[in-house]
Amino acid sequence: MKMNAEHLAELHEAKRLLENPGLAARISNLVGSPIEAAIERLPAPWQKRVGGATEHALQYAMTGALSTLPEGRETAYPRLHKLAAGVSGGVGGVFGLPGLLVDLPLSTVIMLRSIAEIARANGERPQDVETRLECLRVLAMGGPSGGDDAADSGYFAMRIALARAVSDAAQALAARSVNAATAPALLRLIATVAARFQVQVTQKAAAMLVPALGAVGGATINLLFVDHFQNMSRGHFAVRRLERLYGEGMVRRQYEAIVLADEPMGLLT
Repeated sequence: MKMNAEHLAELHEAKRLLENPGLAARISNLVGSPIEAAIERLPAPWQKRVGGATEHALQYAMTGALSTLPEGRETAYPRLHKLAAGVSGGVGGVFGLPGLLVDLPLSTVIMLRSIAEIARANGERPQDVETRLECLRVLAMGGPSGGDDAADSGYFAMRIALARAVSDAAQALAARSVNAATAPALLRLIATVAARFQVQVTQKAAAMLVPALGAVGGATINLLFVDHFQNMSRGHFAVRRLERLYGEGMVRRQYEAIVLADEPMGLLT
């Protein structure tokens, strides 16, 4: 079955969202200096604390953000979640790095809730185990890496890398209950996602070392976070919706053809 023009346009838009530069570049633009240099200034004890806080925030968000989201193909409200995340980041920004540990669980719940609403708007069922795990997967999407090529694009490479962990967690939860938050397979998945998501949180922590960033800067960084993951979720769940219509293999081949066509060499051939 050939993809129609409307769906092909949606896949082009999904590719644009998913293959855009990651959070590091956007935070660097805000801070005004390379984020890598700021990360080097982050005290070692804080890097460890950020790692533990990130994993706990994801566990809390998985049980708190999705449990009250009703079924139905309803409209998502991204601006409301951006406002809430901005307020949370602003309050946290007043207190610098200590404020991050307070802001992180709340902002993670806000982001995951927004991701779930976008999933629901694309025909997903928020109460399904698979949907919850796919929402968690989105938080591992920091943006494409420089090593990804057209044949193995950043988005699909990330999906493949997490596929086994997602599958194991889904089987474990289906065998027990959707709320079995302590299932070993789910904890392994959360740890895997946390390792990727922590990179983004560490960038946020490093940016908070910038003098006079304060509440306005904390709010702005949270807005960057929410905007980024809303874009990732729009792209990801649009791809999944098209996969339900055309099959995973066809959508991936078409997606990679779009990536190849957008490469400089692809445009010349």
